[in-house]
Amino acid sequence: MDVEVALTLANTLVFQKTGQNLNTLHAFIFRSAWLNQTYEEMTQTCRYSDTHLKKVGSALWELLSSGLDAEVNKKTFRAAIERYAQSRPEALDLQDAIAPIPMLRRTDASAHFPELLPIPVIEELQFPEGPVEVGSPFYIDFPNIEFCCYYAISKPGRLIRIKGTRHTGKTSLLARILNHAREQNYKTVALNLQLVDRKMLQDVDQFLQWFCARVTRGLQLPLKLEDHWDGVFGSKISCKDYFENYLLPQLDQPLVLALDELEAVFPYPETADHFFALLRAWYEEAKMNSIWQNLRLVLVHSTDVYIAEKMHQSSSINVGLPIQMPEFNVGQIETLAQRHQLDWTIAQAKQLAQMVGGHPYLVRLALYHIVQDNLSLDELLRLAPTEAGFYNSHMQEILALLEGQTDLVNALKTLVVSADPVSLTLTETTKLKRMGLIKVKDNQATLRCELYRQYFSDHLLPKF
Repeated sequence: MDVEVALTLANTLVFQKTGQNLNTLHAFIFRSAWLNQTYEEMTQTCRYSDTHLKKVGSALWELLSSGLDAEVNKKTFRAAIERYAQSRPEALDLQDAIAPIPMLRRTDASAHFPELLPIPVIEELQFPEGPVEVGSPFYIDFPNIEFCCYYAISKPGRLIRIKGTRHTGKTSLLARILNHAREQNYKTVALNLQLVDRKMLQDVDQFLQWFCARVTRGLQLPLKLEDHWDGVFGSKISCKDYFENYLLPQLDQPLVLALDELEAVFPYPETADHFFALLRAWYEEAKMNSIWQNLRLVLVHSTDVYIAEKMHQSSSINVGLPIQMPEFNVGQIETLAQRHQLDWTIAQAKQLAQMVGGHPYLVRLALYHIVQDNLSLDELLRLAPTEAGFYNSHMQEILALLEGQTDLVNALKTLVVSADPVSLTLTETTKLKRMGLIKVKDNQATLRCELYRQYFSDHLLPKF
């Protein structure tokens, strides 16, 4: 039985009986004990003493005993959980509705309890562009989100939808999902749809043949499109037949198929409609046809690239597990500052959060320049909303997206000058949220951060 599945089951049973969640240290001890590690061995991974670990472990076994309705200890808990799972297999279907999950970590030893480990030395400060490499100290994890994704791809036929504005860590999360899948010996194929030629996107048949060919190459199999493509049945049926009768039967392990930059398809309504209908059909097919259960889909797209009225394809796939990329909280900003070798207080982290919110890219960009250019936080905050600041390029991209969107520009002007939350139309609210420019509470909108307020004030309001 997989330790992550066992931990989810244990946490759910404990929550149902006690109303409590297992915490991070409980999860660490659970994983370690599942692998037959002694408390002394556990101390080599975290900086707690074995005496403290034994004390917390004793409380963990009491919680598990309550959840399982059976007395367990460090030596017997694994067998008890496996017996429970065998007697009640329905208890393992936890993907759609599980009890709140504790702050779980990846299963490699260095990530069980990273906040207790020494801060890594920065060998080379990396400019924050593109996905953060797996294993990089500059990646801030969202353990509950990652765990839900890891668990989802372990289940037959599941689909994950990752969405968010640009530079919010979508592809970095995808890289970790794929890395986890490879650690489970799953097959993985990742396609970036920005690489598809425009000519192919304009033709459904060409696009679906490209799609099949790229997946075939990713699996290192011979291309056999001619054997399965039939104009009588059309492109969608031919594509389905190619997967069902050729690609999927070749696999002895699940395939995690990741489609990044899915928004590249949005401007081509006919292609988007056919392609998204096909992906939805495959997800539904897995509920009835075992051959499709070996396919797990991960779809990634930005929400702010296309905001014109007719660009609604981002909501066309409304099945599977939705993941909205979150922002950093103040504690995570402080942690990231420490990983940049900055001796920051929580008050300094709050100052940066007030200026840029918790936007991952904007936070990392600030920390990079503070270290690289030897700036003080006060100097950075002074420069941030100006054209001389290093956010100017990011803000110019936003202004370019707003070009011709008179209703959105007027809404932003209202937000800039208002000291109180503002009621916007549904269309304005939807589009500005999709661009990541506003926060909404009780149908009232405010600008997401002070950077946007000051920059838009200088560039959208008339000068006198």
